[in-house]
Amino acid sequence: MSRFVQDLSKAMSQDGASQFQEVIRQELELSVKKELEKILTTASSHEFEHTKKDLDGFRKLFHRFLQEKGPSVDWGKIQRPPEDSIQPYEKIKARGLPDNISSVLNKLVVVKLNGGLGTSMGCKGPKSLIGVRNENTFLDLTVQQIEHLNKTYNTDVPLVLMNSFNTDEDTKKILQKYNHCRVKIYTFNQSRYPRINKESLLPVAKDVSYSGENTEAWYPPGHGDIYASFYNSGLLDTFIGEGKEYIFVSNIDNLGATVDLYILNHLMNPPNGKRCEFVMEVTNKTRADVKTLDGGLNVIQLETAVGAAIKSFENSLGINVPRSRFLPVKTTSDLLLVMSNLYSLNAGSLTMSEKREFPTVPLVKLGSSFTKVQDYLRRFESIPDMLELDHLTVSGDVTFGKNVSLKGTVIIIANHGDRIDIPPGAVLENKIVSGNLRILDH
Repeated sequence: MSRFVQDLSKAMSQDGASQFQEVIRQELELSVKKELEKILTTASSHEFEHTKKDLDGFRKLFHRFLQEKGPSVDWGKIQRPPEDSIQPYEKIKARGLPDNISSVLNKLVVVKLNGGLGTSMGCKGPKSLIGVRNENTFLDLTVQQIEHLNKTYNTDVPLVLMNSFNTDEDTKKILQKYNHCRVKIYTFNQSRYPRINKESLLPVAKDVSYSGENTEAWYPPGHGDIYASFYNSGLLDTFIGEGKEYIFVSNIDNLGATVDLYILNHLMNPPNGKRCEFVMEVTNKTRADVKTLDGGLNVIQLETAVGAAIKSFENSLGINVPRSRFLPVKTTSDLLLVMSNLYSLNAGSLTMSEKREFPTVPLVKLGSSFTKVQDYLRRFESIPDMLELDHLTVSGDVTFGKNVSLKGTVIIIANHGDRIDIPPGAVLENKIVSGNLRILDH
């Protein structure tokens, strides 16, 4: 009898705790709702409608956040996907292309995620406006790629930029330079969500402005926001009315993510007659995929990922693509790779040079002296020859003269107070350089 009483007491205790947590959640949601309503009252008449949609979207995401219990992923339940759910790219490519590839292309819309700033590389304004190759910016290369498609196949593939409140104004100013290009360019803004205080879980923002002390109070909520924002913009209905059927989505700083005709054909003309609604390109990891996180503000930022929507589509497919289709430029280390002779540039597309004997990309780690693009450019008189490079680590006050060649594994370490000038024409192959090396004008 005592065991029964103990079990009953424990159950009541657990039930009571659960009810208490539910009351707390409800109170929190009510408090956040009131704060969001206060913020909405500060919106001007032309801001009101889209601000209301943004805040409604945030409330739904905040509700999901409060409902989460324990770790977001139970790794014990994770299993390998079914054997045929991920296809090798070679198999897709082996099918070849049909004669009517132009009509297939005319059903495509290219969407580039253009919400990021260049602050991590020491630049102001949109990251897409940073020069990456022969003074071409990310945006220049993207426009060149799609214009080449339209000219080559006599098609009308539009480019759509998903901007954020951080990038919209500057991006729109620059778009007029493409008025004479054979690419129709559209823009829409992703949502703007309020950051919440980690302690109170209430919005940091007190009004809709995002300048002054409110600069850090708002954020664009990740690329998973594309679905709602694309729909809310009205562009989705416009493109469906024009007969468009698929969108190709990628980050604008991923220089490897170009329109692939073989993948597009596989979508439009599936071998089994059953169309895929969602394809995710996946690629094998490399040494460069291990990165670290910096400490941040004491806030919580709720985001969603574009790939998470795979569960909402029928007949989804993963395609294991070559690593060359994943060429993101997040740091100046990445920038050095794409600016080097490792890659050839043709019609806005970068491809690995045929002169490189092995297809893997070198591992490059530039130190903090190279973090800002301005400093990085100042430290290279010209970009070194890297065709035979496997691994480069540079740390400290280091500069490179013209026509330097790097081969194998090269490590250059200038300790605090020291400086290393790699002389013009130097060839470093499997070398460690340290200490102090100065080249002075006579």
